[in-house]
Amino acid sequence: MPAVRADKLYKIFGRRPSKAVELLADGRHRDEIASLGVTAAVIDVSFEVQPGEIFVVMGLSGSGKSTLIRMLNGLLPHTSGSVEIEGTDITKLGKSDLRKLRSEKVSMVFQHFALFPHRSVLDNASYGLEVRGVARDQRDAKAREALAMVGLDGLEHKVPGQLSGGMQQRVGLARALAADTDIILMDEAFSALDPLIRRDMQTQLLELQASLGKTIIFITHDLNEAMRLGHRICVLRDGRVAQIGTAEEILNDPANDYVANFVEDVDRTRVLTASSVMEAPIPVVDPGQGPRAALRTMRDSQTQSAFVVRADRTLVGGVNETAVGEAVRDNVKKLDGLVDTLERVHPDTPVADMFGQAAESTYPLAVVDGDERLVGVIPRGTLLAALATPNGDDSHAGTDASESDTAVSGTADGTVGDGREPHGDAEEPQTDPGGDAPATEGSRQ
Repeated sequence: MPAVRADKLYKIFGRRPSKAVELLADGRHRDEIASLGVTAAVIDVSFEVQPGEIFVVMGLSGSGKSTLIRMLNGLLPHTSGSVEIEGTDITKLGKSDLRKLRSEKVSMVFQHFALFPHRSVLDNASYGLEVRGVARDQRDAKAREALAMVGLDGLEHKVPGQLSGGMQQRVGLARALAADTDIILMDEAFSALDPLIRRDMQTQLLELQASLGKTIIFITHDLNEAMRLGHRICVLRDGRVAQIGTAEEILNDPANDYVANFVEDVDRTRVLTASSVMEAPIPVVDPGQGPRAALRTMRDSQTQSAFVVRADRTLVGGVNETAVGEAVRDNVKKLDGLVDTLERVHPDTPVADMFGQAAESTYPLAVVDGDERLVGVIPRGTLLAALATPNGDDSHAGTDASESDTAVSGTADGTVGDGREPHGDAEEPQTDPGGDAPATEGSRQ
């Protein structure tokens, strides 16, 4: 069961909202219905968020993202559609049940911290538990535990005004953690922070989510932040979903020109991982084979090196044609002593972190899983080609890089030249500043 489910969700401010929903459902743009005296903030939004997922909603100012997140916990009533929290349709709940849901199931972290200035850090962090009626000693213990998680132990008796912006945001996060809800909503929680502090907070959030398994819906206008944090990303434009997908899906297969323009300046090497650029490891030889069989395998595959892999796919290393050929001439019977150590990466290693290893290796990078089984390889040319932007003006750069690498190290299909490397917020509705991009319809899920 999804942790959160939104289905055909609309939020219309102003008169005649039902008529506005009808026109919007027929495909009208929100600007076309302004004559009704309404502002359409959220239009036909549908998605599901799975337990333990970080789901990022991103868009420019006026896209509807902050309105949407306030509909997910009932702070703003819906005009049409439904929102389910762990199977419960909150659009049908009364005020008392909504308050109970917000205190027990869904907590929220705000952009400008939303701390009580006269309360201590400890009392701010324990506030959600206080509202729930938890005894003082119990809520203080939970709050201290949460403050320690975010690195604020020892500051319990300070007041917010004595803390930096980054520390204040940590208090807000600790308050959400102390409430011990399964779902946390974060509305531009790091946007008010300096870049270095923001990155530290992003890292801390990822670490906390990995250890606690919380379901997080994170609102941002920062594409790089969305790409770094989100398991999946929902791109909003003018209140509608433009695309839903993983960072790699949105980067490599944008749903339309608007999304393509949105992501064209993203650092691809921070988004793409080894698993998205790796190739099949061909050829491979068994460590029990002799040099003669290994040489035959390389020649049959028209490569000048091979990966030495056990029957269970565990990687041993690599051999090259020059050394193996000399062993054949010397009548050597085993590959022992001929196997080179290979540079290894894991499937989730960002491309940006692989260039140093690739520069030091005469073989492609070996991609191995947690059990050291070989799952793929990354030739140098493929790594360089990942720098190219498929939809951008520099799309030829990857091709040139790959062709250049072929002359020195290898091609993507297996031929080599150097003797070693094989083949290889619409709370206040605004106009979207991205209006020069074509209008979008629907979503890709």
